[in-house]
Amino acid sequence: MTDILIYSTSWCPFCVRAKMLLDHKGLEYREINLDQEPTRRLEMMERSGRRTVPQIFFGDTHVGGCDDLFALERSGGIEQLLATS
Repeated sequence: MTDILIYSTSWCPFCVRAKMLLDHKGLEYREINLDQEPTRRLEMMERSGRRTVPQIFFGDTHVGGCDDLFALERSGGIEQLLATS
């Protein structure tokens, strides 16, 4: 099973949408809430090269943000990532 990780904040509507898609697909994920763990933002930025949330990883593969996750879903890429991990 691929370890799915999402960096998020409580107030971000894009984070909510991304988690709703993962939930709808029945995928388990680990969430790092930067409101509760602000020191992890630097970790997120180093891993993703981005400052905004959400930042989503499937294993070591950086998917990107909410729009990237939805684009991956439309192309069937989520299943491909899960199958190759």
